[in-house]
Amino acid sequence: MTGDPAAIVEDDLQAYVDGRLTGERLAAVEAHLAQHPDLRERLAIEQRQRAQLRGQLEAKFAEPIPARLRIANIRAARRHRWLRGFGIAAAGLLLFAAGAGAGWFIGHRSPDIAAAPATSAVAQNAAVAYRTYVVEVAHPVEVDAQHQAHLLQWLSRRLGKPLVAPDLAPFGYRLMGGRLLPAGSGAAAQLMYDDASGKRLTVYVRAAEGSETAFRFQHEGEASTFAWIDQGFGFAVTGMLPREELLPIAEAVYHGFAGDADTTRKN
Repeated sequence: MTGDPAAIVEDDLQAYVDGRLTGERLAAVEAHLAQHPDLRERLAIEQRQRAQLRGQLEAKFAEPIPARLRIANIRAARRHRWLRGFGIAAAGLLLFAAGAGAGWFIGHRSPDIAAAPATSAVAQNAAVAYRTYVVEVAHPVEVDAQHQAHLLQWLSRRLGKPLVAPDLAPFGYRLMGGRLLPAGSGAAAQLMYDDASGKRLTVYVRAAEGSETAFRFQHEGEASTFAWIDQGFGFAVTGMLPREELLPIAEAVYHGFAGDADTTRKN
C-alpha cells in the first residue's frame, strides 16, 4: 500500500468483487483493471465463484430463521440458564447453612438440630437415671463429695476415661457426689449437683459410638437434657431448668471435659 489516496489496493479489489464500490472509486478500479488484464481475469474468476456460492446458498437464505437462533429465544434461554444457576447456588448456600447449623461445636449454632440415634440414647438414659435418683433423700449419691478424689478415680477406672467434676459454682451448683450406673455391656457415671434451694442436676457420662458434636435437646415432664458425643464418649446434663438456663451449664461441662482431655493428651 502506498501513500497515494488514488492508488488501488487489495481492499479496493475485494470491494469491487463484492459489488460495494460506487462513484469515483469504482471508475478508478475499472481504469486500473483495463491497464492490468491479468488482474482483471483474476477478479472475474473470483466474481464467478462468488456468484456460484451465492446460488448454492440462496435456498438457505430464504429459509426462516430457526426458533433456537432468534434473538428473543436466545435471550430467554440465557435468562433460564442464569436463573437455574442462581437456584443451584441458592440451594448450595441453604445446604451450607443447614450443615453449619448441625455442627453446634463447630458453628456455635442453636442446638435444636435432630441428633443421631447414639446421642438420643445417651439423652434418654441420662434422663431416666436423673428421674430415678434425683428424688432420693437418704441416698441420692453412692459416694459423696467429701470423697471426691476416690469417687473420680473409681468412676474413671470403670469407664476407661479420666473423669473430672466440672466446676458449676458460677451457676450456683455444688457437687453432691456420684454413682456408677449400668449402661448396656458397659458402665456409666452420674455426678449430682445441687444449689442453695435444693434444686438438683446431673452430669451423665458413658462410652458411646459416633462422632456427633451437635447438642441434642430433650424435654420430658419437668426435666430438660442436653446430650452430645465427643472422643468416643456420650455426655449429658439434666435438670429441671428451661433450655436457656441449662444450655450455658452444658457448655461449661463440655469445655470442662474437653479441657481435661487436652491435658491428658499432653501428659
